[in-house]
Amino acid sequence: MQIRCLETGAFAANCYLVSCERTGEGILIDPGAQASEILQMVRDAKVKVKFIVNTHGHIDHIGANAEVMQALGVPLYIHEADSDMVRNPRDELGAYKGIAKPVEPDHFLKDGDKLTFGTVTLQVLATPGHSRGSVCLYDGSGALFTGDTLFAGSIGRTDFPGGSFEEIMRSIKGKLLVLPDDTVVYPGHGPATTVGEEKKYNPFLQ
Repeated sequence: MQIRCLETGAFAANCYLVSCERTGEGILIDPGAQASEILQMVRDAKVKVKFIVNTHGHIDHIGANAEVMQALGVPLYIHEADSDMVRNPRDELGAYKGIAKPVEPDHFLKDGDKLTFGTVTLQVLATPGHSRGSVCLYDGSGALFTGDTLFAGSIGRTDFPGGSFEEIMRSIKGKLLVLPDDTVVYPGHGPATTVGEEKKYNPFLQ
């Protein structure tokens, strides 16, 4: 599995291009802004994108959905609980007012779903708390894409509509911290970390 990351937009949201080395098939996770740069990353990598996944529906993670979907001709996957956010993009983060075009999701993600491209399979972990429909994606052997649920040294904020501190803590402790310590965490903002590092040093998890 190959992982490429592009920081996008004013809030520096991480867009990931995850691909199978053997087949060249891949997915895009959270195309938040800068559609032209995202598409250039795909072209440079020579990846055949099969679909787009939104880890949640906040505007800084969905802003380039429409342009990227149209350019690549691919479907969109998101949890149903956040689907209205892509149908009717909301301005939770004021700098993004009007930037996201409405789109219709093609598939709704559920806890335990398996997403396959090439020889790679990612398991969907439903992790509500940052939003009602937040999900993480786990490859089963060492890579975890956490959206805005877990960061290096922090956790996702819970003061947006649908957020819950109690829920995000249950999600993190029940779904993420039970994974092997050497699991690499690829968050929605900021640098990568590991599950073990966050267990030891994340002040929210002590």
